Amino acid sequence: METVRPSVEVAGELRGLIPRFLSNRRLEIGALRAAVARGDLEAARRIGHTLKGVGGGYGFDEITRLGAAIESSARDGGRELAALADELAGYLDRVEITFTP
Repeated sequence: METVRPSVEVAGELRGLIPRFLSNRRLEIGALRAAVARGDLEAARRIGHTLKGVGGGYGFDEITRLGAAIESSARDGGRELAALADELAGYLDRVEITFTP
């Protein structure tokens, strides 16, 4: 069975910004995993809040959704944070981006 890859359509004028945008999200995954390892729920909450805010502006609604889930999990004790970090990493690895003219 073929796995459906998530796709995002991004405005063409943002083409030059997307590589750095995605790189920053990967850095945030590393920071989130480090925060989880040291039990820093406030740092995890802030990362989730940032992700929630930046995703939609570039058309990455799934990043916004995951950011909200990370923020909420951090507020509720953080039991899901590691799984959410993995989910975000998997999404970034699989997402296909197309640019509109």
